[in-house]
Amino acid sequence: MNPASTVRTVVGTSLLEDYSLEMTGKDVPKLEEARDTIPQGTRINVTFLGNEDPQLRLDAARAVKRLGFVPVPHISARRLGSRDDFERFLAGLRADGTADNVFLVGGDPAHPEGPYEDALSLIRTGLLQEYGVRSVGITGYPEGHPAIDGGALWSALHDKHTALADQPLEAGVITQFGFDVEPVLAWVEEVRRRGIGVPIRIGVPGPAGVRRLMSYASRFGVGTSASVVKKYGFSLTNLMGTAGPDRFLRELAAAHDPARHGELKIHFYTFGGLGATSEWATRFRKESLA
Repeated sequence: MNPASTVRTVVGTSLLEDYSLEMTGKDVPKLEEARDTIPQGTRINVTFLGNEDPQLRLDAARAVKRLGFVPVPHISARRLGSRDDFERFLAGLRADGTADNVFLVGGDPAHPEGPYEDALSLIRTGLLQEYGVRSVGITGYPEGHPAIDGGALWSALHDKHTALADQPLEAGVITQFGFDVEPVLAWVEEVRRRGIGVPIRIGVPGPAGVRRLMSYASRFGVGTSASVVKKYGFSLTNLMGTAGPDRFLRELAAAHDPARHGELKIHFYTFGGLGATSEWATRFRKESLA
């Protein structure tokens, strides 16, 4: 098998065979429209946005389960006003049978709205297990965070990993999206060197308009230099087009070394929509296996 064929096979059989998606609480109608293009059992993260109320999030997680997918509700530490708020949300998930898997984030507010500063503070409450959570996702930042220095990010990752292992709770990492494979795999290798062997899902933008991708990249502090985005497959001088992660995934498959990086999966940030992302993933996987 030639190298190009090997890369295509890795993309189709490993990276994309168990991808995950992301949606907001308001995206239920879009999920229903896209349901036939998404493999049953796909993990679908439900975000915890400030402009959506708890019931909307709970309803969305319940819809994900009803449609045959695996709900992964987000919980934003800094958006929780009190311990009661945290417990009510967890109780709602448990009542709906959607509490097995959650994803913890610190959240966008500069100052916490309640007693929780970060994801670690949620883990240390012990409430996750009490309300039936079995698996917890945490964030990874291969290209850093605009408001947190690198040392603090590594300490936070280590502390969350340790706290989850002590409970014990299953753990996994989903990374922030990026446009350049090299810093992503360098970061993954460092994670493994530090003794953190949990599953990692590499965050990838689904196909979307270039202007929208640039907007999200700016918001999350992702590198967008001309040289980097050119490697991804689009130009900063042409903001009217659409870009997909074809080139990124092929480069990731070519450079991925399981001995150094462990098993990797893909998490799609659905900036261009659930339907567009799932249809693209299905088509790209078929092409890779052809």
